[in-house]
Amino acid sequence: MNRLFLFSGAAALGAVAVGAVAFTSMQGAVSETDTFTAPGLDPMTIAEAQAEFWRLTPALLLEVYDAFGQTEENTIYDTLATVTSGDALEYLYLERVGAMAGGGLEEADQTIHEIKLLNTQVSRNKASLAIDASWQVVGTVGHAEHLHVRGNTYSADLLVSPVDGAWRITDFELLDVNRDEAGETFLAPPTN
Repeated sequence: MNRLFLFSGAAALGAVAVGAVAFTSMQGAVSETDTFTAPGLDPMTIAEAQAEFWRLTPALLLEVYDAFGQTEENTIYDTLATVTSGDALEYLYLERVGAMAGGGLEEADQTIHEIKLLNTQVSRNKASLAIDASWQVVGTVGHAEHLHVRGNTYSADLLVSPVDGAWRITDFELLDVNRDEAGETFLAPPTN
């Protein structure tokens, strides 16, 4: 089972094509001048999002990781729904809730420090962006007694589309997870 946590998996399904001036998104017609929001970024047109994919992709992934760090099912779903849609939302939600069923989480068990895009390419498929992405996530995961710094690398095909006025991951395919740079173990800070 692949998960989009720091220590598991993630990703998306891509396509290749250049589109025309007007497109159809999941919610209707989209024009070249329409703008769509993304967490922490100014609204972007399709062309701007394609040019700024190196900023858009980590912004979306960071929210997915935030959702995966939550422990309440409603919060996980609501957070995922801000940056995913359709099959991607369903898959990621079920992956996270399934992981919790194995023992659950009583408190958040991860902190993301950085998401760095590596070898990544983008192309357009009508109003969507097909992103062939590789990224490294550096963060801390752990338990009450100890923490692990991880630097896992992921490769995935992402389809990012405008949905309800925002850029969202709408499809995905995990291609590879490399845990070779898993990091060091160190004692957790004392709690008072």
